[in-house]
Amino acid sequence: MTAISLSERFLSEHKMRAIDIDIQNIIDLFTLDMLNGLAGKESTLRMIPTYIEADNQFLTGVPVLAVDAGGTNFRSALVEFNSQGKLEITKLINSKMPGLEGEITKDEFFKIIAGYVKSNAELADRIGFCFSYPTEILPDKDGRLLQFCKEVQAPEVVGTLIGKNLLESLGMEEKQIVLLNDTVATLLAGKSASFGRVYDSYIGFILGTGTNTCYIESNRNISKVKNLDPAKSQIINIESGNFRKVPQTDLDILFDNTTVNPGDYKFEKMFAGGYFGGLCLSTLKSAAKEGVFTSGTSSKILELDDLSSEDLNNFVLKPVSGRGPLISCIMDKADELSCIEIIECLIDRAAKLVAANMAAVILKTGKGQSAERPILITIEGTTFYKLYKLRSFFEKYLGEYLSGNGQRYYEFTEVKQSSLVGAALAALIN
Repeated sequence: MTAISLSERFLSEHKMRAIDIDIQNIIDLFTLDMLNGLAGKESTLRMIPTYIEADNQFLTGVPVLAVDAGGTNFRSALVEFNSQGKLEITKLINSKMPGLEGEITKDEFFKIIAGYVKSNAELADRIGFCFSYPTEILPDKDGRLLQFCKEVQAPEVVGTLIGKNLLESLGMEEKQIVLLNDTVATLLAGKSASFGRVYDSYIGFILGTGTNTCYIESNRNISKVKNLDPAKSQIINIESGNFRKVPQTDLDILFDNTTVNPGDYKFEKMFAGGYFGGLCLSTLKSAAKEGVFTSGTSSKILELDDLSSEDLNNFVLKPVSGRGPLISCIMDKADELSCIEIIECLIDRAAKLVAANMAAVILKTGKGQSAERPILITIEGTTFYKLYKLRSFFEKYLGEYLSGNGQRYYEFTEVKQSSLVGAALAALIN
């Protein structure tokens, strides 16, 4: 039996192939969780209301302070849309998130941010703040921080209102501020880029280190929130990466148990960039233990401590140099082909999972049933755009599923500086 057929048998026995995924089952499970989340019932999808009415028109000719805080970077700018919908970004400021170099107090945190944005804030009455940390959004569009991540050390800020405290630090309590996360900003950035075009609805999707999805939902379907105007709609932040009803294989569970939060974010761990390299390495080690590779290659793979998504991408792309640590483990040409086959198979499977996610959300909108009024899907994230063959596999699976009687019409777009653009638009929605 050849090495390639051994890898095929390994993938088949562990059900790690795209063909082993029942896309309809995943869509049904995902949709049910969406419905339960909207109703306030038990669900692995949080379905967070944003109170942002994305179907409304946005104001033109009005300057707004746009702020983007996430990870290690803090950016702000003065943004304005002219009457033709063209975006003008001026006075761009790039800074570091406060609290990265040691613990700071709440007052210090907001004082530093106020110092970054004060000169621009003096030139605008509205502020859009893309704050990419777990935050509870309130009906007045302010947000209460639930937790910091990404190494920001400012524990006193947790539980406080971000917008209110920033305005107080600026001494500008009269200004309007809207908080949102990066996925919501991505959706809004797509809407801004479509100025003058007619779309039936909008979806925002991120697939980078992590993954998330948002879409526009009718208020009448958000029964967990009382006193919403049923004639209106708003963006719902799904928190799709935490979908936990997705069926896992034995190898998915094996990898999940090596992460810092076993059982959480199961969906994200099957395809997002922050986990995909680890999933592939864990799978390759299982293949090594089961005799898929020669003994020399197997022992080297079992000794490998880390494999990033970028490493495995470079490996399968086969550049002349820079193929990462995996290539140094390969002792046999057939082993190299087997590794590539296993990784490509996991990318193919990842694409089908992403297609199931997107198909469920598209169908939930009830929109896009006419070619004249498609849904605009704005996608951000290096994993989606750079992981080998992922996008082409994804578009194939999505197109195959949304066909025939289930035909839906949609377009994809990417917007530069989407977090800043989306933050600005959130503050300019009339």
